[in-house]
Amino acid sequence: MSSIAPEIVVISGKGGTGKTSITASFSALAADNLVAADCDVDAADMHLLLKPDHAKAEDFYSGELAVIDQDACIACGRCYQVCRFGAIQVNGSLYSVDPLSCEGCGYCARICPTEAISNHPEKVGVWYSSRTRLGFTMIHAKLGIGSENSGKLVAHVKKQAKAAAEAQGKDYVLVDGSPGIGCPVVSSLSGADYVILVTEPTISGVHDLKRVYELVRKFNIPAGCIINKADINTGMTEVIRLFLGSEGVDPLGELPYDENVTRAMLAGLTIVEHDTGILRDTLRSAWRNVRQHVDTSKQK
Repeated sequence: MSSIAPEIVVISGKGGTGKTSITASFSALAADNLVAADCDVDAADMHLLLKPDHAKAEDFYSGELAVIDQDACIACGRCYQVCRFGAIQVNGSLYSVDPLSCEGCGYCARICPTEAISNHPEKVGVWYSSRTRLGFTMIHAKLGIGSENSGKLVAHVKKQAKAAAEAQGKDYVLVDGSPGIGCPVVSSLSGADYVILVTEPTISGVHDLKRVYELVRKFNIPAGCIINKADINTGMTEVIRLFLGSEGVDPLGELPYDENVTRAMLAGLTIVEHDTGILRDTLRSAWRNVRQHVDTSKQK
């Protein structure tokens, strides 16, 4: 492994498992040693706990969008006839482009007899470099409403986080990934050194854990797992334990159901800042386990 700060990615097969709360807690435990990246760009919420200052903001462009010059348009209708995405709108003799439907393929521009149509770079979101209330750098972003290319925005956030960690001499890049197995998750996993899976002992939790781990395995990334609310269904928790053991996934810790998690969120604090009992101790132990696995791999 190179001298670049190892990248630790936290993901879950489904939403609502406590992934972001756990990631924010790990950030608080290692505030002096990391740069955080919120790569859940479709529905980012780590800022609610870490209060970034949004000191630096830059627009992010990806893909293209067709634009019709009304002065040059002769209303021949050829663009309307060839658009496979239904993006050309007609109002009388006025032709325009629906930005939510346009895929930026450029075919309409190529067949326009008067060259009235041109493709322009499309702004799909904004990314930020911030200082959090705990003092560390956080790279995060907001995908525009109806915008695509979330995977590319995730890749950009990770690139900026790695650059910040290298510039600041930090030991780790900690990434809060998206739930599920879609494009932003694939982008989050690309280049990762270690993956933390967060799950819960429910039928859907186990199903989605297995599904997302299949993706992690394809990337050949070492992984560990935290079982959240492990005591709400001990039978399913045992099923998860057996699965982790069969796949060689590191058992990082098991968190009990505790209303202090909700109280921490209402107070705008991470779990380890608010709780003084088993939740804090378990998360501290889990983070030590993660660091041990990552640091051992780095020395190889």
